Amino acid sequence: MRTLYRNARLVCPEAGEREGSLLVEGDRIVATGIVEAPEDAAIVDCNGKWLAPAIVDLGVFAVDKAACIAGGIARVGLMPDQSPILDDPGIVQRAAASGKPELWVHPIAAATRDLRGVDLAEMAINAEAGARAVATGRHWIADSGVMARVLGYARDLDLAVVTHAEDGGLTAGAIATAGETATRLGLPAAPAMAEALAIARDLMLAEQSGARLHFRQVTTAAGFDLIRRAKVRGVAVTCGITPAHLLLSDKAVSDFRTFTRLSPPLRDEADRVAALAALADGTIDILCSGHDPRGPEEKRLPFVDAAPGMSGAETLLALSLTAARTAELSLPQLFDRLSRQPATLMGLDCGTLAIGAPADLVLFDAHSPWQIVADTMVARAGNTPFDGLPVEGRVLRTIKGGVRLSA
Repeated sequence: MRTLYRNARLVCPEAGEREGSLLVEGDRIVATGIVEAPEDAAIVDCNGKWLAPAIVDLGVFAVDKAACIAGGIARVGLMPDQSPILDDPGIVQRAAASGKPELWVHPIAAATRDLRGVDLAEMAINAEAGARAVATGRHWIADSGVMARVLGYARDLDLAVVTHAEDGGLTAGAIATAGETATRLGLPAAPAMAEALAIARDLMLAEQSGARLHFRQVTTAAGFDLIRRAKVRGVAVTCGITPAHLLLSDKAVSDFRTFTRLSPPLRDEADRVAALAALADGTIDILCSGHDPRGPEEKRLPFVDAAPGMSGAETLLALSLTAARTAELSLPQLFDRLSRQPATLMGLDCGTLAIGAPADLVLFDAHSPWQIVADTMVARAGNTPFDGLPVEGRVLRTIKGGVRLSA
């Protein structure tokens, strides 16, 4: 089966942005640019809208097919914090199959057994079963000796280590960032430097071992400075962030609204501005949703008792477009962070519009206005801190392996 997408504005992290057509044969891209329509091809007129590689969402906590389809996401890197935990090859295999046929699920296996941070998991066997990376889960590994062994083992297997960047000794029991807002609201808080402390240690261990290290979320100016300097030294380090930490500060917590209860917590305005600067200068490599749908039984509680997490898959593109406009990123630069770089981290051959690449695509209107409404979201739960926000950027079609998906 052949499909020609014509009259499109093609957005590719490698080839840039240009007007043209894209031809899909089976599940692969076979031509781009000026393309004559084969006689047997189905024709899709894009009407001048944008056609880009589908989003690869690294570090989600739930396989939420409807939310991903609505958000232009064809592939997810699934965190090991599941029930059961992804620390066994059979469990990893089942996780990899859990999205079929609508969604590619790439498991990220637990770095330690039961994510306890004590005994190393069987990384090699889990990688053979389909794990694309290993992770410390929602928490930091406190024992430096264990973390050193994790990095060494992962290096030998050429697997990236995805880690949580908060020193658990400082953040234990905390639900907010120390500062004016937390003090005024009386919330248990930890200093923002808990992030930099965790990053500094793990960078030193990664530099010594030569392992590939990815901080799933970095949210503070001090953390970005450490990563910038490490990259200059040649450390194989990358970092990610969610739109929430680019667009919101801890002032959003002021009404005790539990949809703003996140991990890591929202930071002060200076750190938010620093995050936008890090997005602009390339310090931030990956934009992710942090998709973690939580129902009313976990969110309709006092702020201290509510579970952290946000539903972010279906709003990722629109909110990333908002951040990109502020940081003055081009669309190819944006999709480098949404698609190509997360694919590269997991060793996938997607994330671009290159000839021969998988036909995982998103057709979108970058300027179409709409309003985020939590109660109408298609995700398992609408726990978004952006409820009521007007945005621009609507997904028109999500294509996986050449096949149009429907939520």
